[in-house]
Amino acid sequence: MDNREDLPRRLERRWAPRYSFRADLEIEWGSAVLTGRTRDISTNGMFIEASDPLWIGAGFMARLNVDPPVKVDCSVKRVVPGLGMGVSVALAESDHQKYYQDLLVSLAGNPTNTAL
Repeated sequence: MDNREDLPRRLERRWAPRYSFRADLEIEWGSAVLTGRTRDISTNGMFIEASDPLWIGAGFMARLNVDPPVKVDCSVKRVVPGLGMGVSVALAESDHQKYYQDLLVSLAGNPTNTAL
């Protein structure tokens, strides 16, 4: 059985547009606070550049250093050694949901930011 027609679907599982976006962030993982920087962002995830990425499945809270600051619950989905980690995001608090959505709307409407 030939599964070549399924290949593009397996390689690209993203359904939300990603936007190039740089912002510092703090990672709260247990009692540790780590630092990182976003590379891109979407409604359901982001890529975080970090010198010491966590492992696949690790959960943590990240605080994006934007105005106002946005807190997101993250789960590591992929790790790129030496570069960082791709994470899914969930927003538990309604204020942070609004701030995160407002951030994405501003990125989508800014011609200097392009979907990846």
